[in-house]
This record gives sequence, C-alpha cells and structure tokens, in this order.
Amino acid sequence: MIGLIQRVKQASVDIDGSTVGAIDTGLLVLLGVEQEDNEQKAKKLAERISKYRIFNDENGKMNLNVQQAEGSLLVVSQFTLVADTKSGNRPGFSRGASPEQGKALYEYFVECCKSLGLTVETGQFGADMQVSLVNDGPVTFSLSV
Repeated sequence: MIGLIQRVKQASVDIDGSTVGAIDTGLLVLLGVEQEDNEQKAKKLAERISKYRIFNDENGKMNLNVQQAEGSLLVVSQFTLVADTKSGNRPGFSRGASPEQGKALYEYFVECCKSLGLTVETGQFGADMQVSLVNDGPVTFSLSV
C-alpha cells in the first residue's frame, strides 16, 4: 500500500464539474492499493500518516502532525501509484489490486483515519476525478507499508 502525501493549504476533488471533497490546511493523500495489501497494512498506513510530522511548529521546523496543525485529510484513490515503471514506455499494472479489493481497502483506510480522530474528505473510488491543490512548501512524501 502506497500513500503519496502532500502538505496542502487547500485541495479539492471534482467529478463532472461538482466538488465531492475539499479541505483547507491538511494532507492530500493519494492512495494506491496493491494485490498483497490487507486491512492490517491499511491500518498501519493510516496510523503512520496521522503521526507523520511534516507541519511547521512555531520555530518553522517540521515537528507537528496533521492533527496538531488542526488540518484535515483529503483521501483520493490513485491506481497509477502501484504501476511498474522500471522498463519500457508504458506502465504495467499487474501489481494493482482488483477493483473490488482496492475499493474495500480504500474504504477501510478512510474509516481507520476517521477512527484516529482525523477529519476526512474523499474522492470517489474509480471515478474520473480532477484534483486541485495548493501544495504548501512544496512538501510531498511517499509512504509505503
């Protein structure tokens, strides 16, 4: 399971011209689910993201997590994160979870984040989404479990 996290000043997801999820300060989480992923990995990644200290404290150092920064999460499914890009001119997706498994683990990940006390907005699994963001920093990290 891969979570590409971006510290944002704002982020939103639109589908067919309508906003389905939006946050101000927080993290845009692009989530990729692989075949071997399970609920344990989803929970571990949610816990790691909730504790990851990438927000500035009063001294300008990255010492605060998203809750301490009073931020939210916008979680968006991102199938292409699990692509095999090691060779050739076209990505391969054989490592990716099936749509059913991917959706179930995406939804479980969102529930794990909420159970940790995080405010969570989402995109829509499998939809053609337009994601807009103002990356703060820019600060972007790829986390995997």
